[in-house]
Amino acid sequence: MAQLAVLVPGGRGQLGRDLAALAGQVGLLHAPGSAELDITDAEAVSDAVSSFAVTATDAGLRPVVINAAAHTAVDLAETEPERAFAINELAVGRLAAAAASRGVPLLHVSTDYVFPGDGTRPYEPTDPTGPKSVYGKSKLAGEQAVLAAGDLTWVVRTAWVYGAGGGNFVKAISKAEGQREQLSVVDDQRGSPTWSADLAAGLLELARTVVAGGAREQRVLHCTGGGETTWCGFARAIFEELGADPERVKPCTTEEFPRPAPRPAYSVLSDSAWRAAGLTPLRPWREALAKAFEVDGAAYRP
Repeated sequence: MAQLAVLVPGGRGQLGRDLAALAGQVGLLHAPGSAELDITDAEAVSDAVSSFAVTATDAGLRPVVINAAAHTAVDLAETEPERAFAINELAVGRLAAAAASRGVPLLHVSTDYVFPGDGTRPYEPTDPTGPKSVYGKSKLAGEQAVLAAGDLTWVVRTAWVYGAGGGNFVKAISKAEGQREQLSVVDDQRGSPTWSADLAAGLLELARTVVAGGAREQRVLHCTGGGETTWCGFARAIFEELGADPERVKPCTTEEFPRPAPRPAYSVLSDSAWRAAGLTPLRPWREALAKAFEVDGAAYRP
């Protein structure tokens, strides 16, 4: 199989950094941040995809775009919906069209927020969507724009992502552990914590499968850490990794911790389609958290 050349818009974000860290596993990897490649700039996007495709082809490599760029500020999106849709729908659609026009496969990262969050079993990719927040609606619109661009587009939904780069739940809880004797954390929302390093590895595996002609029947896939927990359970596990008493984390309800954007009560995503495509399921979330602290413990501790 020919080596990959991977272009990663959003390359300075949490997931983008972990994809960049895997550069040694591909022939060429370019992960520009928004300062270098603003995906809302249609001309810049077209030029970037075109030049990357030419460079890759000239080097005998197979180009793939993995889009990690997004408006991810869930609460802020409620007050700036135009910007959320400009990035998560319009810009993503243009990126997908630019890739499709050059025959370059595109993998687009999406979210559990496209579902209503009232499920009682893990969501399948084919289950009806019904986002409740502006963020979720903008991401669903982006999915539709990506898939409409052509047959060489894939959507990968994930959830509860954390990593060594950027801000996330693990870092917030680690900081709070050192500042407060007791924490109250929501215990009536369920999901699957996902280590961005594992997600990055899964996306590269999918990219290799795609260029080899696979995953044609599963163009919407779910990829999260294995198993499920609540935010409270996740926080207690983080305390354990910090060597702190997990009983200092107390459960509370969503109503006791209101946020501007509604959160899904149930965000567990099924990986059955991922497995059906012959892809390796991600490790269990608790095992991944322990590995994350082993590898990048300093990044998670304040």
